[in-house]
Amino acid sequence: MAAMATTESGYGGPRNWTFLTNHGHVLLAIARNPTARLRDVAEEVGVTERAAQAIVNDLETGGYLSRTRVGRRNQYTINPTGRFRHPAEADQEVGALLALFTESPPRSCT
Repeated sequence: MAAMATTESGYGGPRNWTFLTNHGHVLLAIARNPTARLRDVAEEVGVTERAAQAIVNDLETGGYLSRTRVGRRNQYTINPTGRFRHPAEADQEVGALLALFTESPPRSCT
């Protein structure tokens, strides 16, 4: 798991934060291992399995990934042409981010 930056909060104690949201972390974990179990994704990201499931549902509904049942497991396919949701980055595709953190860019859904 990646280290988080620590800053001083307004209350005198440290506050942890990261540049990517849990949605981004889940997408990256799945891009790195398209057949990962949700419990493994959740552990890598640092969220509960239920939270990972909700995030995967969000990503699937948003068109960022699709899942196919293969035996007893899911296999995920990333859509690298999906656009970032925030207006400041909406002109960029998520595939560019994935390419930064994975060895090879994922292929489009067919």
